[in-house]
Amino acid sequence: MQIHPLITKTNDLAELCERLAKHDFVCVDTEFMRENTYYPLLCLIQIGNEDEAAAVDPLADGLDLQPLLDLLTDNEDVLKIFHAGGQDVEIIYNLTGKTPHPIFDTQIAMMAISQSEQIGYANLVESWLNKTIDKGARFTDWSRRPLTERQIEYAIGDVTYLAKIFPKILKKLIKTDRGHWLNAEMEKLADPSNYANDLDVAWQRIRSPGRNPAVLGRLKALAAWRETEAQDKDIPRGRIIRDETLADLASHPPKKQADLAKVRGLSNAWKENDIGRRLMKVLSNAEPMDKDEMPDKPKRGAPLGKEGALVADLLKLLLKIRSREIDVASRLLTRSDELEALAAGVRKLPVLEGWRFEVFGKDALDLVEGKLAFAVEKGRLKMTHIDDAKAELEEAPAE
Repeated sequence: MQIHPLITKTNDLAELCERLAKHDFVCVDTEFMRENTYYPLLCLIQIGNEDEAAAVDPLADGLDLQPLLDLLTDNEDVLKIFHAGGQDVEIIYNLTGKTPHPIFDTQIAMMAISQSEQIGYANLVESWLNKTIDKGARFTDWSRRPLTERQIEYAIGDVTYLAKIFPKILKKLIKTDRGHWLNAEMEKLADPSNYANDLDVAWQRIRSPGRNPAVLGRLKALAAWRETEAQDKDIPRGRIIRDETLADLASHPPKKQADLAKVRGLSNAWKENDIGRRLMKVLSNAEPMDKDEMPDKPKRGAPLGKEGALVADLLKLLLKIRSREIDVASRLLTRSDELEALAAGVRKLPVLEGWRFEVFGKDALDLVEGKLAFAVEKGRLKMTHIDDAKAELEEAPAE
């Protein structure tokens, strides 16, 4: 594999992207800093395939990233490979308003061929290539220039190893016929709505202080205002006001600006500065939350009482057994809240549709309806259908 010098010129980037566009897939990773800015600061982009790889310096003077962004977001013929790529996709969306597509995430793919829920990149490399990654450069300041050779070598490894691992994962997915299990998961990762910064729903990130429409209306207004303030100042939203302080202001709004000095989490200066005045204006103009926006009532206990809780526990046990049997991450099959809903009698659930129904949902439904039982065979817990168990007893020779 050819490793190119750090790319800092638009012509070099355009030529690289032109070559990469002729291949079936390209591996992508980014290095960024988000401690001091509202949007993540993109510091490095690594890209490559089985033949060549390079690191691209987005902070280089005069470098136009458009050839790379076009390859990632507008070329449907090239599959874009990431590992745990949510934050990488977010950065690309922030730059373009679009997401990479088609997309493949090796962390998600590992859930379909192993019991790994969220395997890290270092563990992925070790398990597939038997190589140990030097993590020494992982937490360096990627915004400082010049970058060291060690930093660049570490960063390039994130795509060179991935280019070797992806074909192996793909081969196993084809062999096990599980590739189609991942279609919805990959499309979800590439859904632009996951990365859009909608001010109207910013309040949903904050733990809701009850279901009072007036309180939630103030929380919604304050959360949207905080996003705007943070964007304008290009600082993390928590540096404007922390979540718990925002919730407290929504629940117990001060009557006048001077009272802001008494609010835990705000400095004394808020009682007379401009940002304090803007906050008070937001509170005074806040309207109660509309009925159709109100969050659902929290569930209290198991939907079916104690018996329902026991059924849900049996379903979770069944999920562990099935995950172990077929070597798949349980989270890919279903979630705990779905199993609790199934125990409560709900039948319109993802786990009862498509491949999930065939692999797990069918047995889960049989368990709820009394057609499935647990048994121990040679020290291992397994599932047994009631009719099959009866047949085995009837066919067993008498002693």
